[in-house]
Order: sequence, then structure tokens, then C-alpha cells
Amino acid sequence: MPGLGRTLVTGVIGSDTHIVGNRILTMALEEAGYKVVSLGALTPAGEFIAAAVETNADAILVSSLYGQGELDCRGFRELCIEAGLQDILIYVGGNLVVGKQPWEEVEQRFLAMGFDRAFPPGTRTEDVVAILAQDFTAREKVG
Repeated sequence: MPGLGRTLVTGVIGSDTHIVGNRILTMALEEAGYKVVSLGALTPAGEFIAAAVETNADAILVSSLYGQGELDCRGFRELCIEAGLQDILIYVGGNLVVGKQPWEEVEQRFLAMGFDRAFPPGTRTEDVVAILAQDFTAREKVG
């Protein structure tokens, strides 16, 4: 199991109440062997980071479906650094911006904000689980 021994923090950021996709992702991550701390909907950025510190998490996975993810996620990496989590893996996914925008541009904005990965709407849970395992393996090789 790729996730054995690893802890993840998941949740839906900001004022977003769309919890179904996040719940499905959480179930897939648990099935892959990860211990998941699920914060649910309506979660401020600071609560993700506090939960990651408290649980010594290996990654934070942020969901947003209501189009305000770009606003809600500003400064997320900086908050992680301030909390001593400069090396934590952070992913974001969902309908992250208002309106139709080319995904490549949206992804680049979130990567520039310090997210390690950004996933478009409709990303399959098995793809996230596989990429997460690859990223953890790559980090182990680096040291």
C-alpha cells in the first residue's frame, strides 16, 4: 500500500460547501492506505495548516469547487512556511477559478502560489492517488 504510515489532511477551503468530491477522494486515499484527517467543508486555510502541524502530516490536499479557490488559496504556502511546514506536499484541485479559463494558465497560477500540484475538475481519484505515491517516492529518493 503506497500510503502506509503517511498522514494526509484534506478538506474544502473557504466558504465552499461542496463536500461530495472531497469525501470520495478521502475514501480513495484511505483505501490506498493513507491516514486521512478530513476537515470537511467551510475550512479556513489556517485550519488545514494547524491540522497538519498537530498530526505531523505528510501532505495537505485542498479542494474547492465554487470558483473562489484562487482567492482562498492565496498565501497558503506562506502560511505553511510560517508554521514550519516548508517541505510539506500541498495539492489543490477542483473548479478553482470563476469562468472558463485555459487549465494550463490556472495550473501555472497555483504552482506559482507554491502548490506542488493542481488538478482540474473531473480528475479521477485513482490519478491523484497514483501521483501522490509518485511524489512521495521522488521525495524519498532526494532524501
